[in-house]
Formats: sequence, structure tokens, C-alpha cells
Amino acid sequence: MAKEIVFAVMGSPLGELLLAGTEQGLTHVAFQAGQSPLRPEADWRRDDEVWVTAVTQLTAYFAGELHTFNLPLAPQGTPFQQQVWAYLQTIPYGRTTTYSAIAQVLGNPKLTRAVGAANGRNPLAIIVPCHRVIGSDGKLTGYAGGLPIKAALLGLERNGRLSTTEPLLF
Repeated sequence: MAKEIVFAVMGSPLGELLLAGTEQGLTHVAFQAGQSPLRPEADWRRDDEVWVTAVTQLTAYFAGELHTFNLPLAPQGTPFQQQVWAYLQTIPYGRTTTYSAIAQVLGNPKLTRAVGAANGRNPLAIIVPCHRVIGSDGKLTGYAGGLPIKAALLGLERNGRLSTTEPLLF
């Protein structure tokens, strides 16, 4: 029997976010205006109260008041994707790393592209901070919410405010 998916929508300074999950935890946090909006399926149930803790924590994050999330998570993915997503959660607030550095930590420098693919399939934007992964040359690369949103999130973590107009030094 399939687990019921419950979702909520919240406003954020960077546009609407859709939060979805099961009784085990959040399975998705997705920017609705980005490149990969998540559309609720017909059998999903909307309940804006069920994810109130997640909304509260995300609101505090956007205000610069929260640096580490404490939420039950239940993303679905391959064992390798799960390994990459677990590593992403160890990247400190305000810091960045590269796809190749993650591949090395995971034991195989040849997995850089696979790390990039797993990073790109992260279903929990912001909470699993895939925005903290940049190219080896220090440039921003791919983000499901779009590069302006990635830049804004990194700007928030570096400068304490959401801005896509300030140059970011990594």
C-alpha cells in the first residue's frame, strides 16, 4: 500500500515552495517558479498545517536566523543518491564545496559527474543544501531553482541577506 503524500505551499522571499512528504518525513521541497516545479499528483492531499515546523524553520532560514534544519526527512533515491544527499547535509552553512571534492570524499574521484547528477536530483531544496556545491573553477553551476536563486541563497549565507546583484566570492 502506497504511503499518503501530504503537501503544503509556502511563500518565501524567492517565490513559492511546495513541501511534500509522508508520515516518515519530508520527501520534497521544491521551488515552484524554478526550472523544475513540483506539481501535486491527483492522490496527494493538501494540508497547510502538517508541515508547520518545516515552514517555521524555512522562514527562520530566510531571515538569517537558522543555520541548521532539524526535520524528519524521507527523500527517495538510489543508495548512491542517498549517500550524496547525506554528505550535502554536512556542508557547513555559508561554505561551499565542489562536485569533485565530494567525489573524492566518497572514495572515487571519477564519480564527479555522478555526484553532479545526484546533486541535481536532490528533492529537498535548501534543507539538503545542494546550493552549496559549485564548480571546480569557483563558478555557480546548475540549480533546479535557477542560478539566480542559488546565488541568492549563497548570498544569504555569506552576507546575511538575499541578493542576486552582489558578486559572490568563493
